[in-house]
Amino acid sequence: MDSVQDFNNTTTNPIITLPLATTNTASPSSSSSLTTTTSPTTLSRYENQKRRDWNTFGQYLRNHRPPLSLSRCSGAHVLEFLRYLDQFGKTKVHTQLCPFFGHPNPPAPCPCPLRQAWGSLDALIGRLRAAFEEHGGKPENNPFGARAVRLYLREVRDSQSKARGISYEKKKRKRPPQQQNPASLMPPQAPPESTTSASENYQ
Repeated sequence: MDSVQDFNNTTTNPIITLPLATTNTASPSSSSSLTTTTSPTTLSRYENQKRRDWNTFGQYLRNHRPPLSLSRCSGAHVLEFLRYLDQFGKTKVHTQLCPFFGHPNPPAPCPCPLRQAWGSLDALIGRLRAAFEEHGGKPENNPFGARAVRLYLREVRDSQSKARGISYEKKKRKRPPQQQNPASLMPPQAPPESTTSASENYQ
């Protein structure tokens, strides 16, 4: 799957400068003192990716012309960001004129453009939507949850599904067969016969 981390792999005049790991230029004595006073917090892979995505989007807003503040960001700006990410995509999306349109496994290369996969964009928006609210944003003002963003993701999903010949529909889980009570499978038993004799009945 494509990821926002893949932006560093391009050399075509990137607009966003991704946050890079800083190098420690301090002396050995100072570095040893730092390691004794600080204890790194271990974050999950999801939290690390969410933080990188949030920093990347923040840089996109700062490099926007004119620069944008987060409070003025709308769903339209989120769509601009998603379309901008396509230049870093790695997923081949066939056009309708391509002979491999709708072919899940093309037998030969083609000049169709590379795009961000729908699954990558959908996961990205989910992380940014959560990060927005974690940074104090109100859910009703969340630009990543705007209706225009949801419609765009749906359009990308449908178009890529047709172009790549892949179904994005979630498979329904089959419910396991219910186990029947063994007692219900046993045949009904006949009522017990009376042990009293006919002579006893007439006494």
